[in-house]
Amino acid sequence: MVVGVELSWSAKQYLAFEDERTRPVRDLLAALPQIQVRSGIDLGCGPGNSTEALAAQFPVAEISGIDSSPDMIQAAQRRLPGVRFRVLDVEAWCSEDRRGELRRSNAKPGFGPFGVILANAVLQWLPNHAQLLPALVGRLASGGALAVQMPDNLDEPAHRLMREVGAAGPWAGKLAAAATARAALAGAAWYYELLRPLCAKVDVWRTTYYHSLPGGAGAVVEWFKGSGLLPFLEPLGDAERAAYLTQYSAAISRAYPALADGSVLLPFPRLFIVAIR
Repeated sequence: MVVGVELSWSAKQYLAFEDERTRPVRDLLAALPQIQVRSGIDLGCGPGNSTEALAAQFPVAEISGIDSSPDMIQAAQRRLPGVRFRVLDVEAWCSEDRRGELRRSNAKPGFGPFGVILANAVLQWLPNHAQLLPALVGRLASGGALAVQMPDNLDEPAHRLMREVGAAGPWAGKLAAAATARAALAGAAWYYELLRPLCAKVDVWRTTYYHSLPGGAGAVVEWFKGSGLLPFLEPLGDAERAAYLTQYSAAISRAYPALADGSVLLPFPRLFIVAIR
């Protein structure tokens, strides 16, 4: 999912906050118009929680999913044994030979054209959105929907502190690439202007969720150990990783003070796009 960084995506770690992570995809799918969907695909499907929501919304459609993490795909397949999943990253999927796939449509499922393409919390890891999103629209059937949700939180304290702790410690050289693993998203108007000439309708909005996490600041650290912290932790040895997390946790405790009941509110901005071809 991230160029130049080998990430150990853990389904167990990711699902520690399943309800909070699944709520945005439910909100995204609820914004889709009434469309006829024969086939749909979940890009970056993770452990299958988003795929499950997609399949529930379109129960008669053939649903498939891809993810670059074998652990995530194994978890997704256990969760949804009737859905076809593949270990494959989104960039590789986008670059597959379309004509060859159409000729071999019975040999490899999940090519399209699709009634809906879901990309929940995955495209923020990928570059070249000016090429990527139009390519995704091109894989839609006429009247089909591209549904995208991307965390838009690089300016939040949790991410800013990842970069600051990474740059200030003895591991700075190892973590230079981690600080740029995700590029900042473009603004809503940019995405609208990119997609509107290609689509019958484009809807873009931004929402900040305030997740109530029991366990105080430690829960914030656990949340990001399943996502944003991975590029910072993976290049480090065990001792360095422990030292990094100690410094990061102390900084998080100052940035996210516990409430009276011991919980913490984690603000989490997300950008949503629904584009109808």
